[in-house]
Amino acid sequence: MGDTGGRRQCPPRHEKAAPMPRLALYALAVCVLAVVAAVVSFVQGSWPIGVVWVLLTGVSSNMTWYYARRARAGKPTAS
Repeated sequence: MGDTGGRRQCPPRHEKAAPMPRLALYALAVCVLAVVAAVVSFVQGSWPIGVVWVLLTGVSSNMTWYYARRARAGKPTAS
């Protein structure tokens, strides 16, 4: 159970946080809409479609996390 990586450098707390990039905001919107669609699907009794919406929620939340973290690290996006 040893450490396999180096120490992470955390940014100082007094710096102003950068705004979220556009792709992260789009992915966040997709994530929220997918959660709503999943709830509606489960309430209506269509659980296979609800499962698909839950999977899409997971993918979009990971994309949101990735793009927000990438922007915080200061790396430019490929677009």
